[in-house]
Parts: sequence; structure tokens; C-alpha cells
Amino acid sequence: MMRRIAVLDAPTNLGLRPPTPSSVPGCAKAPGALRDQGLLARLRARDAGHLTPPRYDPGDWRPGDGVCHAREISAYSVALADRIGAIIDRSEFPLVLGGDCSVLLGSALAMHRLGEAVGGRIGLIFVDGHSDFRHPGNASYVGAAAGEDLALVTGRGQADLAAIEGRRPYFRDIDVVVLGIRAQDEYRLDLQAAGILTRPVPALRAEGAARTAQWAHEQLAECAGYWVHIDVDVLDPAVMPAVDAPDPGGIAFAELEILLAGLVDTPHCLGVELTVFDPDYDPDGAYAAEIVNTVVAGLTPVTSPGAVPPRLLPGPPDTPAPAPRRGTRRPSVSATASSATTAARGPVPSGLASPGALPPAVAVRGSAEEPAGPLGPDSLGSGSLGPDSLGSGSLGSGSLGSGSLGPGSLGPGLVAPPASAGLLTSSAPEPTGPPTSSGPQPGASPASAGFEPVGPPASAGPGRLRRPEVTAERNGAEDDRPAPAEERPRPAAGLA
Repeated sequence: MMRRIAVLDAPTNLGLRPPTPSSVPGCAKAPGALRDQGLLARLRARDAGHLTPPRYDPGDWRPGDGVCHAREISAYSVALADRIGAIIDRSEFPLVLGGDCSVLLGSALAMHRLGEAVGGRIGLIFVDGHSDFRHPGNASYVGAAAGEDLALVTGRGQADLAAIEGRRPYFRDIDVVVLGIRAQDEYRLDLQAAGILTRPVPALRAEGAARTAQWAHEQLAECAGYWVHIDVDVLDPAVMPAVDAPDPGGIAFAELEILLAGLVDTPHCLGVELTVFDPDYDPDGAYAAEIVNTVVAGLTPVTSPGAVPPRLLPGPPDTPAPAPRRGTRRPSVSATASSATTAARGPVPSGLASPGALPPAVAVRGSAEEPAGPLGPDSLGSGSLGPDSLGSGSLGSGSLGSGSLGPGSLGPGLVAPPASAGLLTSSAPEPTGPPTSSGPQPGASPASAGFEPVGPPASAGPGRLRRPEVTAERNGAEDDRPAPAEERPRPAAGLA
């Protein structure tokens, strides 16, 4: 049996600033550009349609007016949540094509509704080059929702966006894991203070993409399931410059492929959204092709014969909510903040630092345990991307192709992680430093030499979902921060 993917276009650009006074953000064209590269056919996915966003028109917005387009974003989020919920009701796997990062509000609303329906909590794995954690408690003003989406979905900000349908927060702080932000992210200390776990790029690359996905599973073990947000600006600008705010120090396509495969290789993953790709900076479609290659390879575990749709089962009415796990969760990996950055941040507004608890966690039913397969060895060493690691730096013969790890992508040593078995638990030991490096042995095969396969074998982990009985039958077939002046036009005055 296979999990069928349903692709839904959500081409909103309402959460970004205008690139110039007379233009609009080009990310609204992303779903069409990705479809042009054969995404649906290669995924054998159902076309779940297109949700048309309201008109982009900042009007006379000025700093201090709150989030621009707030009313339109709120209405669009409700409609998007309805569409995502309908896909999940069909036991399909939603792939939402943004659009900017404000699509996360619609996904988050859908997940909160789902969690309420099953009596459990839904988590979020946030894969992004930026934390998107600006809110009234740490900034002089807010403006563009794509730079504030993580803050909004965790209950920080104006109620018409952070508390749609009276739901606040959509995700609790302890049910969020942030991957891929830069080591010097502006709001990294705010994330740490909130108890939100992070794994910035240096730590992600040191531990390896597959083990990072496994680690993220473990942190959300008490959740009934989780949603995955991917902003393509998590990639380094050397391989993906077609975004609104490129920021050096990102990961490679091969790393994103492995990470995605590891995150979706469990029925606890409820869906994925892809955001911020801007075809206006990709005139020949080369970057769109690379994204499609990576997404198709990364979603292979979803469409494999053994993949099974999740079944969310409600727990007993008197099931107590789990105690907060901050005492047992590992500290986030973050760099020391500069005194200037620290001074620029204000405290979290009263009432928002400790959002209310969601409904009790869903009870575990079915099999008491499900063994997890061993992880493949990690092949990507630490360090930032550069000419040596990315070939020519362009999408030519020297660049990293999707589905393979080119010789230029490997770090100085090949990492072999320890084998894992049994259930994933939130108390499982976590490596405290980079894994031991071991190079290939003479005469060894590529697998035994330490090359990391694309994604770990299927491992459901100890979350609150149950697999239905597997049969042999198969189904039919943001960040809104300004870009460097020499690369991007200056934004229109007034929108941050």
C-alpha cells in the first residue's frame, strides 16, 4: 500500500514586502514553475487544485499599523486550512506549494483543528534559513507576515493572525523543532528562551542530515503527528539564489534531500509545505528543476510500497496532558549573542511567553512497539559551502545533482553513525559533539565505505499514531529582510 500525495497550490505572496515600488513578489509563480518541471507526474500525485489568494496591495500601510495584509492573510489561512483538512480526511499526504511563508498559518490552523479532533497535540518541524520569529515583544514594529510566521503560529502577535477561530497557539513552543537557521540568526536567543529547540546549519552538518531528522522525530515523540515546513532559503545561495532573502551559510541540495526523506519516512508526518522559491530569479527554470529533483527524491519514502497513511486515534477523555518536557529536552545549539543584538530585543509580551496547553495527548493504541531500522552513515562533513564543496557553484556538470552525493559535496571525512533499534524515545542519548569520522576502507563498497543513503529506513517512532494493517496490495499508481543591494532592488518604503 502506498501513501498517495496530493499537491495543492497556495501561491500567496501577501506576506512579503514588494521588491520594488512598482512590482510584487514573484513567489506567487512558484507552484506553476514547479509543475512545469513535471512535479505531479514524477510524484504520481493527485492534483488537489489551486487556492487563489487575494490581491496583493499594501495600500497606505505604514510601520506601526501591524502586519500588512492581515485581514486577507487571515481569510486565506482559513480557506487553506479547509483544503488541507480535506486532503488528510482522504488519507492522502498533502504537499502544499507556496507562496511565501505565511502559508504556514493555514497549515498550522489545519493541524490545530486536527489535534483537537483526535485529542492530541500536533508538532511542527520548521526547516528554514531564518527563524521568522519577529514579534511585538522583540521588534519595534511588525509588518510582513513571512518574517513573523513562526512567532504567529506559536501565539505571538496580533489576534487576527495568531488566534484565528480563537485557537492560540496553533503549536506549543515545546512541540516545535527548528532546523537550518544560520548560526547568527537574529532571534536565536529568543527561540532558546522560549524553549524552542534549534539545530542551526553548523550542528546539522556536523551531525548529518539523516541523524538530524531522527533527532527531530525524538523531540516530538509526545505529539500525535507533525507538519513539516520547508523554506528553500535553507539552501545556500551558491546553489539556490532564487529567493527573496538569500543568506550565505546554508545547506546543499543533497543534504535537503536526505533531511526531507528522513522527516517523511514515518506515518507521523502529516504533510509538507514548500515556500519562498521565486521564479523571477530563475529565468531558464534551472533552479526549479533542481527543487523538483530534490523533492521527488526526498518524498520517495511516502510513495514506497510499505508506506501507510496515518490513523489518528482519540484517547480516553480523562487522559492527562503530558507534563512539560523542558527539563528533559536537550538545550538548543546556538551561538553566543553579541551584546548589541541582545540589547535590541525586548521581552516577550505578557501572556504570550507561556501559551495555554492544547487538549490532552492521544493515547497509544495498537502494537506496543515497532522497531526502527538502522540509520545509514552520514556522509556530509561540517563546514560551510564553498567552491570546493559545490563544484562550479552553478547548475552545470560540477553542481550537486538531485538524488546523488557528488564527490565535491563530501566533507573531509565520512561519518558512520551507530546503529539504532527499537523505539525512538525522547530520552534517547544524543551525541554531544561531531561523530567520529572514518574514511573508506580499501576494497569496500560505497555503502560500507560510509556513503549515506537518501533517508533512513522506515521508523515510525513512539508517537501517537498507529499504522493500519499493511497489505501487499498497492494503490494505483519570509523572511522579508532586504537582500544585498548589489543583488536585489530596494524594497518599497514602509514595508519591513
